[in-house]
Amino acid sequence: MPHASTNSQPKNSIETTMSSNQSDGVVVTGAASGIGRAIAAGLAADGFSVVVADLDEENGRAAAKEIAASNQNRAIFQRVDVTDRTSVSAAIDACTRQFGSVKVMVNNAGFNKPEPFLEASVATWHKVMDVNALGVLIGIQEAAKAMIAAGTKGKIINTASIAGRTGCADFAPYCASKFAVVALTHAGARALAGKGITVNAFAPGVVATPLWEQLDRDLMAMGVSSAPGEAMENFSRSILLGRVAQPSDVVGTVRFLAYASIRLHDRSGPDD
Repeated sequence: MPHASTNSQPKNSIETTMSSNQSDGVVVTGAASGIGRAIAAGLAADGFSVVVADLDEENGRAAAKEIAASNQNRAIFQRVDVTDRTSVSAAIDACTRQFGSVKVMVNNAGFNKPEPFLEASVATWHKVMDVNALGVLIGIQEAAKAMIAAGTKGKIINTASIAGRTGCADFAPYCASKFAVVALTHAGARALAGKGITVNAFAPGVVATPLWEQLDRDLMAMGVSSAPGEAMENFSRSILLGRVAQPSDVVGTVRFLAYASIRLHDRSGPDD
C-alpha cells in the first residue's frame, strides 16, 4: 500500500491549526445519530460548515439545529438516500451552494441485519451491500467529481468497521460490506491521489450507538444472547479499556483525517 506522509508542523501547532473557515463545507452521511452525529458536531467545532445528511428527517433536523446553534448557523439538514446517486449529488450541491465548497466528505451511513450464516438471505445481502458498500462508492465518486470540478484538494473519509477485518457468523453480509469499504478506500485513494484528494477509512469496534443497540436486540431475538446488553458485552470483552466505546471516542480520528495539512493516503488500519 502507498506510504503515509504528513507535512511537517512545528511542535504543538496542531491544536491551533486544526481548524477550518466558513467556506469549508463537509457532508456527513448517517449524521442523524450515533457516530455520524458526533462526527458532524466535532467537525463543526473545528470550524467546518456541516451538511447533516440522512434518511431520518426528524433526528437529522434536530442534529442540524443543535449543531447550528453552536456553529454560527452553519449547519443544515439534507435528506439523503446513499444508494441513490441523484440524492447524494444533491447533498453535495447543497453544501457547495450554501457554504461555498465541499472540502470533506464523510461516508458514514450504514446498517446491519443479523441472520444465522446458513440462513443469510439474498434480500438482506443486497440491502446491506447497497447501503454500506454501494453507498460508499457513490459517495466517493460524487464528492470527488465536485472536488475535481472546483479544483479542491479535498478529503474523503469512510466508516469501515472491525467487522471488515474478521468475519462474524451471524452477520456475514455486514462483514462483507465493510470489507468492501476497505477495498473501495484503497481503490479510491489510488484513483484520486493524483488529483490531490485523499481517501481514508477508520474502523470502529463496539460503539454504543443505535446500530449496536438494535444489533443487541436482534441477536437476542435470534437466541444468540439471552438478556439485553449481553451480546454487546460479549463482543466487547477483548477491549483493553474494559468498556464499550462511545461515539465521541472515535471523532478524534476523523477530525485528524479531515485536517487540511494532513496528507495521508489509503489508510484503513494499522497493517495497511
